[in-house]
Amino acid sequence: MKYFITLSLCLFLLFSCEEPRKLSSTDKNQWEMRTVKKALPDSLDNGSTFLSVYSQIFMRNDKGQVDLTATVSLHNPNSKDKIYIDKAVYYNTKGEAIRIYFDKTIFINPMETVQIVIDGIDREGGTGANFIFDWKIKSSLNEPIIEAVMISTNGQQGISFTTSGKRIK
Repeated sequence: MKYFITLSLCLFLLFSCEEPRKLSSTDKNQWEMRTVKKALPDSLDNGSTFLSVYSQIFMRNDKGQVDLTATVSLHNPNSKDKIYIDKAVYYNTKGEAIRIYFDKTIFINPMETVQIVIDGIDREGGTGANFIFDWKIKSSLNEPIIEAVMISTNGQQGISFTTSGKRIK
C-alpha cells in the first residue's frame, strides 16, 4: 500500500507539471512568413478598422461571466490583388493595448482569409475588448473585410455571435 501511494503521488506530480500552453496566434513565426520584404508604393490608400471582440460576456447578471473563444478573420475580398495589413493591436476593456500581434506589414493574397484566434482561456481582453487594424490597399480595390465570431459551449448550452469591423479612418 505504501508503494502504491508513493507511485501514485509520483505519477500525479509527473503529469501535473505541464508547461503553460502558448496562446493561439501569438507565435511571431506565424506572422513572419507573411511579412512584406520590400518597400510598398507610396500611392497606396491607408485606412484603419475598429473591431469589437469579446473574450468574456456577462451571463445572468454582472457577477457571472462566460469565457469565449474568438476567431478574428481578415478577408481580402479582391480576386486579383493583395492587400496589406500594417498592424494588429488588441485592447482590453479599459482601452489598454495588451498585445500587438504584428507591427510589420503583412500581405493577404487575393480571396484569402487570415485569422487570429483568442483562446477561451485568454481572459485579458475582458468584456469589452477590441482591435485596431491599420491597412493599405490600391485605390481601385475593396477594403479588407474584418469580422469576428465568438463562441462558447458548456454542457448542452452554446453561445455564439459575430461582430463586423468598422472603418474609422
